Amino acid sequence: MTHRVVILASGSGTLAQAIIDATELDIEIVAVISDVSSAQVLARANKSGIQSKVIEVGASRQIWNKEIIEAVAQYKADLVVSAGFMRILPPEFVQRFPTINSHPALLPDFPGAHAVRDALAAGVQVTGTTVHWVDDGVDTGPIITQMQVPVLPGDDEATLHERIKKVERGLIVATIALILPTLERNV
Repeated sequence: MTHRVVILASGSGTLAQAIIDATELDIEIVAVISDVSSAQVLARANKSGIQSKVIEVGASRQIWNKEIIEAVAQYKADLVVSAGFMRILPPEFVQRFPTINSHPALLPDFPGAHAVRDALAAGVQVTGTTVHWVDDGVDTGPIITQMQVPVLPGDDEATLHERIKKVERGLIVATIALILPTLERNV
């Protein structure tokens, strides 16, 4: 049974590309939505023949909240995947749509936008990546899967984040495969 997936992304789209390329997943990616009109993920979606939409945050966060809820509802998504989406979703969104997020740290440690920098500053020897259900907090939803990544001598934010991203791409695909049988279909 094919599930309808919407991907939310703000940047280069390497996580989105991993999902797009995952032929083992029984999904139809019905849209990629970005909050950044120049995001490379939009070109990746276009190249793959996936509909894309830009919903930038303007002067009113309330209008943006309404627009993103209406957009995802229009696509009748069974699952929303936040793949490098750098916005907090409104409570009404996460209560309505099953949404997962990939985060570059072992939650509950180092939530928020600077997880890799925060892990390095804390001097941890191991960090990693977490896929979790999104709730109305910042990286506070129930953890689904995690994978560790060692912090190596000489790591800086860029080198460590790149190693985490490599693990993250595999983990997001595996997690989607794990949860698909538990999802209700929005037909």
